[in-house]
Amino acid sequence: MLEGVRAALARFLGGYDYERAVEEFVRDLQRELLKADVNVRLVFELSRRIRERALRGEPPAGVSRRDWFVKIVYDELSQLFGGDREPSVDPPRRPWVILLVGVQGSGKTTSAGKLAFFYSRRGYKVGLVSADTYRPGALQQLKTLAERAGAMFYGLDSGDPAEIAYRGVEVLKARGAEVIVIDTAGRHGYGEEEALLEEMKRIADRVKPDEVILVIDAAMGQKAYDLASRFHKYTPVGSILVAKTDGTARGGGVLSAVAATGAVVKFIGYGEKLEELEVFKPRRFVARLLGLGDLEGILERLKALEEARELEEVAEDIVRGRLNLRLVYRQLKAARKMGPLARVLQMIPGLTLAPEVMRDAAKLGEEKIDRWLAIMESMTYEELENPEMIDKSRIKRIAVGSGTTVEDVRELLNYYKNLKNLMKRLRRDKRLLRRLGLELEEHEGNP
Repeated sequence: MLEGVRAALARFLGGYDYERAVEEFVRDLQRELLKADVNVRLVFELSRRIRERALRGEPPAGVSRRDWFVKIVYDELSQLFGGDREPSVDPPRRPWVILLVGVQGSGKTTSAGKLAFFYSRRGYKVGLVSADTYRPGALQQLKTLAERAGAMFYGLDSGDPAEIAYRGVEVLKARGAEVIVIDTAGRHGYGEEEALLEEMKRIADRVKPDEVILVIDAAMGQKAYDLASRFHKYTPVGSILVAKTDGTARGGGVLSAVAATGAVVKFIGYGEKLEELEVFKPRRFVARLLGLGDLEGILERLKALEEARELEEVAEDIVRGRLNLRLVYRQLKAARKMGPLARVLQMIPGLTLAPEVMRDAAKLGEEKIDRWLAIMESMTYEELENPEMIDKSRIKRIAVGSGTTVEDVRELLNYYKNLKNLMKRLRRDKRLLRRLGLELEEHEGNP
């Protein structure tokens, strides 16, 4: 499916009339998504957002409209796969039982071995259960993978798959397994699919897994929508693992499965080696799907401009006197992206007039920034808006809640007070502010 999107984007980049090229790309995008059985409402909402941003918005200074359009398409497609959100892969409790479902040949058994290796490397005790009594060699294949991954194993050649799965989970729990992955049979033919889907349901009802992961072949295409819908109906899918990507730019099946289930894509598998499994990162995946060799350069330019614009907004707010801990939080977040906080503060007009603040900023390393972010994330909205209300009892509560010390909280509050006092001095010198190009708003109050 997205091979067509990539071709449409290539035609756009080679076109002449911008508005006409946008409309043609949107039509091509709609056609490709609808061919992949992606929900109609989703398709038209996506294309509406792309068209509106491309035709009504203005690119940042120094960026061509065509480069900007590539970023718009990249952003909007990334949002369909989860945007900047990366899935949480560590189990919230132990033991954690994962049930793998999917069609025959989708790569479930290999994926089970890869998951075992992945979690073993993260320090968990892992167990694999073979509940596939149909495919010859399935049990031995999984047993071999378990040995290679350093995982425990349970399986039987014959019997009721639901009871085998249940018994396997109980045995592995008793042996101390913290993550248990159950490999199941696939669908073997059109006439048998209902029986096998019922089997998946019986296994899920008997085992009560903590997570159901649907394994799909990256090249599946539009059949994935029907497949995902059927599995989701019988055993609600919580996550998706895309197997057999092998560096190819296929993604229609992934998008269809996401649309059909509402589940998040959690893992991407490629190759046959156990270590060839990675946590799904939406933006990286979309960049690969679009196949744009120069995409990274375009995105880096746009990212730098966006970050510079954000820092300018922070600087202006601070100088105008709109200072509270929410703004300091934005400063620190920017610092994590742009480098030492001293670099951020140097962008604030007149700040070099306060060497004590610059001295404080220069001492801010990543560890201290992390502590301060944790401290502010433990504050109430009211405390962030009005830091002056934070007394001794609140400081103690914030320190405990953030896993830091009372001294750490006081250090952050002192930094805030120094910065606020500096801004008050600057605001008193209105001539200086005018020279800096900042006019004070009338009736503007202090935070």
